[in-house]
Amino acid sequence: MEFEKIQITLIEAHKIASEYLSVVDEISFLPGEIDFNFKVKSGENNFILKVSRPDFDLKYLDFQNELLQHLESKNVPFLFPKIIKNQAGDGQMDYLDANGQLRKVRMLEWIEGDLFSDYFPKSESLYYSLGKKGGEITNALLDFKHQLAIRTFDWDLANGLWTANHLDVFTENEREIVVYFLEKFKNIQKDYAQLRKSTIHNDANENNIVVNSKNGEIAAIIDYGDAVYSQIINDLAVSLAYAIMDTEQPLQAAIPIVKGYHEAFPLQEKELEVLYILVAMRLVISVTKSAINKQKEPENKYLLVSERPAWDLLKKWKDIPENFAFYCFRSACGFEPCPQNLAFQEYTKNNLWTVKELLPEAEFWEVETLDISISSKYVGNYANYIGSDKLYEKIVENYTQNGSLLVGGYGEVRPVYTTDAFKTRVNEGFEHRTVHLGVDFWQKAGTSILAIEDGEVFGCFDNAHPKDYGPTLILKHKKEGLVFYTLYGHLSRESLKEKYIGKKIKKGEKIAEIGEEIVNGGWAPHLHFQVILDMLGHETDFIGVSTPSLWPVYSSICPDPNAFFKISELKQKESKTFAENLNFRKQHLGKSLSLSYEKPLNIVRGQGQFLIDDAGQKYLDTVNNVAHVGHEHPKVVEAGASQMALLNTNTRYLNDEILVFAEELLQTFPPELSVLHFVNSGSEANELAMRMAKAFSGQKDMLALEVGYHGNTQACIDVSSYKFNGKGGAGCPEHTHIVPLPDAFRGIYRGKGAGSKYAKHVKDAIENIQSNGRNVAGFIAESIVSCGGQIDLPDGFLKEAYGYIRAAGGVCIADEVQVGFGRVGKAFWGFQLHGVMPDIVTMGKPIGNGHPLAAVVCTREVAEAFANGMEYFNTFGGNPVSCAIGRQVLATIKEEKMQENALEVGEYLKNSLNELQKEFPIFADIRGEGLFLGIELCDENLQPLPDQTNYLANRMKDFKILMSVDGPDHNVLKIKPPMCFSIADADYLLDCLGKVLLEYPLAKASGN
Repeated sequence: MEFEKIQITLIEAHKIASEYLSVVDEISFLPGEIDFNFKVKSGENNFILKVSRPDFDLKYLDFQNELLQHLESKNVPFLFPKIIKNQAGDGQMDYLDANGQLRKVRMLEWIEGDLFSDYFPKSESLYYSLGKKGGEITNALLDFKHQLAIRTFDWDLANGLWTANHLDVFTENEREIVVYFLEKFKNIQKDYAQLRKSTIHNDANENNIVVNSKNGEIAAIIDYGDAVYSQIINDLAVSLAYAIMDTEQPLQAAIPIVKGYHEAFPLQEKELEVLYILVAMRLVISVTKSAINKQKEPENKYLLVSERPAWDLLKKWKDIPENFAFYCFRSACGFEPCPQNLAFQEYTKNNLWTVKELLPEAEFWEVETLDISISSKYVGNYANYIGSDKLYEKIVENYTQNGSLLVGGYGEVRPVYTTDAFKTRVNEGFEHRTVHLGVDFWQKAGTSILAIEDGEVFGCFDNAHPKDYGPTLILKHKKEGLVFYTLYGHLSRESLKEKYIGKKIKKGEKIAEIGEEIVNGGWAPHLHFQVILDMLGHETDFIGVSTPSLWPVYSSICPDPNAFFKISELKQKESKTFAENLNFRKQHLGKSLSLSYEKPLNIVRGQGQFLIDDAGQKYLDTVNNVAHVGHEHPKVVEAGASQMALLNTNTRYLNDEILVFAEELLQTFPPELSVLHFVNSGSEANELAMRMAKAFSGQKDMLALEVGYHGNTQACIDVSSYKFNGKGGAGCPEHTHIVPLPDAFRGIYRGKGAGSKYAKHVKDAIENIQSNGRNVAGFIAESIVSCGGQIDLPDGFLKEAYGYIRAAGGVCIADEVQVGFGRVGKAFWGFQLHGVMPDIVTMGKPIGNGHPLAAVVCTREVAEAFANGMEYFNTFGGNPVSCAIGRQVLATIKEEKMQENALEVGEYLKNSLNELQKEFPIFADIRGEGLFLGIELCDENLQPLPDQTNYLANRMKDFKILMSVDGPDHNVLKIKPPMCFSIADADYLLDCLGKVLLEYPLAKASGN
């Protein structure tokens, strides 16, 4: 029957709905494969109108109604569309269409929410919620019986072999994929037929899943029209097939769904064995149906809605080893991921092998564990293993001199896997493989290696890639019904000679030698020894390092090789859990110390523009401007360590370091600023600057900007309205005078001329002070206001404000703690952007790349006034170690052209953010200079959006990007990364911002 002849128009639907409900305000189309569906608004309520096709089956409609009535009779823990009775009190009615054809009409309750297909983000918690909802529905339908539930139905996975009759509708490449999964499905039929059965929902596709956008969880799974009596596991397979479409890593998305389903409805291990194939078969049915329906009803777009993503998923699914998916599903359900591990542990439990049986030439007095973990001080700075062999030279020196056998590594999170081969794109950003799956025996090249058990050669190959195994040998062993494999990596090339697949190997036979660094992948000579219980289809290689998220699975596939040797030094040491550490911090560190993010990070290492957590995951840092030239810059670390080994004392002794550093630092300032005082922090610097201003002027009253922040000492708090007007603050002190934040975007003055208007408030404040018989001591302001929301000072403001201050005899203080040292790109110091000359400039810890070093530079006149006879002594301000570090920071800025980088990358990022703003107007203002930028989030009426800003910052952390929120309304994202931040880093930041801005809480605010 031609589709257009049976289709129900909106006009007809309105007529039908009016007859059913009497009052219909609005009506719109909804997708549907069999029925014609419409959304109906009647008063304050919404409903689903379902109009059957002319060739409807009355018994089938009764089946659907009885199923919904069954759910209504139970106290189920989930929502479902209840039947709405018409004006006559019936649950359905008849309707004759324009062609005289009889239709059956039903009305169902509308469940509010967003369709899963339209909702973002597809978070792990959302997937878990979907699985749990599916399990609850399975439970509710276990006791539902109906004769029409048992029927032959194309969408019933149990009948999926019908698709084999339609292979002609596919291209050759498509047919190859379909046949691959059809053969697998045929091979499981005997065991599959014995699995548990029940009436199941059978159609949890992306357009039948409703998301509660308020909490990001599944509200309901609707449309029970495809319910059928079939294997229970089919229902989970259907949910998976649709939910994991359009994901980078579909198996990663599937795991929480399986977990949620199992917690609501416990699955059996034998059901999990077939789940991978059943997911594929649901997709095969879908693409087959689409291909057939394109011929039958080309106008019905709903029938094609999942075709492209289904093919994409089928291709990705085929690339996932079936057993690996099975192990992941088992892990999600709390079973031992790899069942063979239980037999392996039993086999090794009562047997003992010695290291000499593996490495007969190893001479050692004792076994010593080598710690090259992510937080290892032995590993030290990243320069020891990136672009350098220092770490490996150190290891070689250790095992050649101390007579110990260096071993270790299983389960160890390591920082040394630095090539892109260890970087995996996941559903949200990247995850790095960091967790070691073998045991390393560090011995000199040429050391012989013996087989610890009888076996045969399974694989021999030279994996000649940087940081790979190099020459690799894999043996297959069969013991007491158990099959396992041992992998030997980092061998000599000679070890592979005369090896062939299937060659028999006897226990104790020499099989290889440890290779030199030049052939073994670039590592210090050692043996990587790994046990593998399932090769997962690999023949020449197997990963030796896992991602943290898959460690529970891989550690079951690749159990600890120390099960053979039982070396006590290699036993896993227990450490405090995250929760225990968090609790200790709360109990014993000051409660005013805050932690960033809703789920705090445990950071253990820094590397350039990255911070690295205890799982070895790298977070792009857009927050920590204190690490000015990059976290743990090798030259800065070396400068500090070298000087610390020589001398660290106070400034009461002559020492060249402070003099040379002072000379180099002064060269960055105009000649008027010629006298330096060194301190330990920005807070100390600002407090000293205010003391100088008061000494010079003979006055006490200070002017500062609204929402300014200048440090954590009492004197600094007293001029920081960000603090004294915030939580726990005592309000403005008597001698502090706050002028309005000169915000030309959302402040009290906007647009052209705003600078002069804001500066007038400085003049007014001075006059107010003078009216009380006092005068102004000074004015302190950042050149770009940081905590106030990265506020660019409007043109002319600073110049006019300085003029008013100086005319009253006050001192002008430029707080450059945040924006100095080339960060603004166009100038080395922020005040230079405004064409002004301060009397005092303060600098903070960026001068020491995070080391406690800061400085105050002032005019000679101010310095002379301060030198009133009272000594200013700062015990460690200007100590030789700090000055050596400061000198190296200055040198690094110059050598690595970091000011130029700030200008280039900052302009690129700012321009790109302005382009993003066109698509997402929630980015109301993009501002700042160089690598000191702000993004203010507002609605169309310029009302601040703090919740959305906080959401965005926390979601960016999920993509491993660190961002922070500030501003008086907490609606500004700050971007102030280490100065080595690159164009590539900017691109990744922009890409992730674009993705997160499409998510529900932000897209709604942007009108997308």
